[in-house]
Amino acid sequence: MFAYSASAGTGPEAADRATSDAFARMADDVLSQRTQALVEDQPGNRNSGQTSAKTRMSAQLKKDEEAAISSLRSRRTRLADLGEAYTDADTRVSVDRAMVAGGKATVQVTEQTTLTYKKLRGDEPATTDFRTRYELILTSKRGGGWELTSITSQDSGPVAINEPVATKTKAVKDDGNQYPDGTPASTRYPAPAKPKAKTGGAYDYAAMGKYAEKYWSNYNPAYRKFNGAGGDCTNFISQALKAGGWKPVPGSTSDYRNWWYDKTRQSDSWVGANEWAWFTLSNQRAANLANVYQTDVGDIVQVDFNKDGSKDHSMMVTYRSNAGMPYLTYHSTNTYRKSLASIIASYPDAVYFAYRT
Repeated sequence: MFAYSASAGTGPEAADRATSDAFARMADDVLSQRTQALVEDQPGNRNSGQTSAKTRMSAQLKKDEEAAISSLRSRRTRLADLGEAYTDADTRVSVDRAMVAGGKATVQVTEQTTLTYKKLRGDEPATTDFRTRYELILTSKRGGGWELTSITSQDSGPVAINEPVATKTKAVKDDGNQYPDGTPASTRYPAPAKPKAKTGGAYDYAAMGKYAEKYWSNYNPAYRKFNGAGGDCTNFISQALKAGGWKPVPGSTSDYRNWWYDKTRQSDSWVGANEWAWFTLSNQRAANLANVYQTDVGDIVQVDFNKDGSKDHSMMVTYRSNAGMPYLTYHSTNTYRKSLASIIASYPDAVYFAYRT
């Protein structure tokens, strides 16, 4: 039987190293199965579509994971239709915290996954990477061992490419009439080309992309994090835009026409997805593009996942292939060079906004 630290107290106790390692292996097994469902079928790949026998699961979770694998295989097909595939994957899981009480374990883990793009057009990036957090609930079983009963994402942004079910998003109510909300963009691929110069103009778009790709996983200590306060996605793109030459507009924190950050505070438009859009359009910092696939390095894509009129997420384009595929880097979930096609394959019914910065 797995062990964990115990005392006379009745409250939760930290799991010992051996138990934590066992929990990590179980999470790695389940999440690797999900990731492999996206990879092309090749000899030696764990891509059978069946959940692993190594990890003991409750009957309901086993059923849910089988449905998840099926859903991810469908996503793989949708991506293939858009000209994208993966040839290899590497998923690794570490335990951040594991607490045990009364035969129940609550475990916080971090997944780090790298997917290798197949060279279908020849100029895809080498890989896409992401880090995401999950909470696992397990119960101890008679005779020894643990049974996994649930695995739940702890990130508020778009689902990771290997996460099958979209999570609910927090929305800011917006009636769509009082603010410069912008015009939704088409998601039809391919789109008419709309290239832009990366350097030499008022803004350095290459610098924006380099900043985002430098700090997608290791946060810049010069800025506060907002992961627990509605998400860090817009704070992150604001940093990158500033690195490329966007100048602050001082004023009150709540007036969306202002955009700034200092040591103790920041404008709402610096951190809020809706407020950023209102600032950007009202100050003519950017204009809406007709199609999301027209975005280039330094441009911004925003998403209204549940079509309630409120923008939920902000992402920056940090690479664009010659074939016209933008690749996005963002926080919450922390992600590097995820193709726009994979975002749309995960959220085909969402409303998208594209900004030429």
